[in-house]
Amino acid sequence: MCGFVGYVDLRAGGRVDRETLERMTETLFHRGPDASGFLVEKDWGIGFRRLSIIDLESGDQPIYSEDGSLAVVCNGEIYNYKELRARLVSRGHTFRTASDVEVLIHEYEERGEKLLPRLNGQFAFAIVDRRDGRFLLARDPFGICPLYYALADGFFLFASEIKAILAHPAVERRVDLTGLDQILSFPGLVSPRTMFQGVKSLKAGHFLSRDQNGVRSGEYWDLEYPVEEGATAQKPEEHYVEQLSELLERSVAYRLQADVPVGFYLSGGMDSSLVAAVIRKVSPHVRRHSFSITFDDQEICEARYQKLMSEHVGSAHHEIPFDWSAISLRLPDMIRHCECPVKETFNTCSLALSEAARNTGIKVVLAGEGADELFAGYMGYRFDRFGLRDEEAQNLEAILEEEIREKLWGDRRLFYEKDQYTLREVKTALYSDAVREAFADFDCLNFELVNKERLRGRHFIHQRSYLDFKLRLADHLLGDHGDRMVLANSVEGRYPFLDVQLVDFVKTIPPDLKLNGFCEKYVLKKVAEPLVPRTIVDREKFGFRSPGSPYLLQRRIEWVEDLLSSDRIKREGYFDPGTVERLKARYSSPGFKLNPHLEDDLLMVVLTFNMFREMFALPTLR
Repeated sequence: MCGFVGYVDLRAGGRVDRETLERMTETLFHRGPDASGFLVEKDWGIGFRRLSIIDLESGDQPIYSEDGSLAVVCNGEIYNYKELRARLVSRGHTFRTASDVEVLIHEYEERGEKLLPRLNGQFAFAIVDRRDGRFLLARDPFGICPLYYALADGFFLFASEIKAILAHPAVERRVDLTGLDQILSFPGLVSPRTMFQGVKSLKAGHFLSRDQNGVRSGEYWDLEYPVEEGATAQKPEEHYVEQLSELLERSVAYRLQADVPVGFYLSGGMDSSLVAAVIRKVSPHVRRHSFSITFDDQEICEARYQKLMSEHVGSAHHEIPFDWSAISLRLPDMIRHCECPVKETFNTCSLALSEAARNTGIKVVLAGEGADELFAGYMGYRFDRFGLRDEEAQNLEAILEEEIREKLWGDRRLFYEKDQYTLREVKTALYSDAVREAFADFDCLNFELVNKERLRGRHFIHQRSYLDFKLRLADHLLGDHGDRMVLANSVEGRYPFLDVQLVDFVKTIPPDLKLNGFCEKYVLKKVAEPLVPRTIVDREKFGFRSPGSPYLLQRRIEWVEDLLSSDRIKREGYFDPGTVERLKARYSSPGFKLNPHLEDDLLMVVLTFNMFREMFALPTLR
């Protein structure tokens, strides 16, 4: 993947300059250290940083149409580019490069924004018409590649990371309190919200375009599960297993396309192991590099299963020992790349993984993200199976909670992650008096999070899957945990389970083949059985949390104590000093550990927010 920036003077005042554009682009050097490119006109400009993966010699961007009137910059990959290219050549189009990105220009010439449903890939791109400044911005169906935008002083700005937008002098730096409230309420941020007021994240499966009528947005793809009443008749189990196997093989083959070495991550679980096995199946004569994190604590170390799978597929395996003491050293870099506060520290391990890949000469890694969300892999799916939704509200608190669910999801029975009514009390206790007084204005529950029509009438497994895609996967697991942690070390992450054709098929698989009784990922396990050692296929899903703020506090790290000091909390004005002190006393007690299934690490949010605010020069409230 790469990184790009751009800005347009909507007032047509000739205010675009190359020096500003270069400064914005340089903030993305880590996303593309191999080359840069610029195009500057009177009222708009685009800049690009390249991570060379396909067509190393002639694939620099921007790439232009035959007559030079259109220019494109793209972060990501178009996996079905060879098929698209063959059709376009047959229709008379001339290609100047062997890059996958060039098909975007020619498809746009023929179809405009209607090219988007034809693409199979992970991408964020900008196509600009040099004749009149029209443009099309788009983000892939799952949000693997980020794309941010903002309006400031008559400029429309866009970039692969927020730090590039902040480099423009017209952009003010302000905290978005609704973004902070989202992080406390859900797994992470939810597009279009960011932690920066006025800066938005383009939603997955959406586009922005500018024409003579202004800038408008639209949706071209969504995870639309069948309504239960209209579901098609179930076919034999073998049909779904065979089709899924074929689509996964094609998806992996697509994601091995590169003119540089491609490796993969091994966690020890079934998802990454299955990806590794399919890699071996579709490219049996290539010995590839695999990477795993290991820990001294044998209760959480999965080295046994990682080695088993590495030996099974014959990879050159790299174990990266991770000492938890490294968390405090890596945390600043983690926040700088995340561009948001976080609840946990595991991203520091992800940084170590991508660093090891890059040091080994690997620019591309495949990983198993997306399988849990598609095949009912999380514990919550099994909780739903227990029939907790059938319980009637018995007291006022339960009734009020159901009203919140009705507002959020359009279904008062649909429980997701936690009771929001109870959480509201926790959040308001954590916020300072000044923030608490404004809570009604920024409460994230008052803003639309998902399209409730995509939940109505769906099976409970599909409801939870949809919410997992929107609230957990796109902006958290693929965003601050995925894209940012691999690109921090100039490595591209690819995710075979997140192939649009594969996902469109998975939408048709009956729910009881995803969660069969209480067996999660049942149909995926059937696909894995001939390819993955039974010891791994039959493992219980293994989840753990890396040590958080209690670990850091108990080691009395000076800068951690400073960021959480009562004076600092009062001075910055976002959190309640008394609540923070009570949490510190609890978290600091010898041997204290949070229950990972029931408790969020509230002090980790406070700590990383304070780091984030200082790092990005955001204002205090005092």
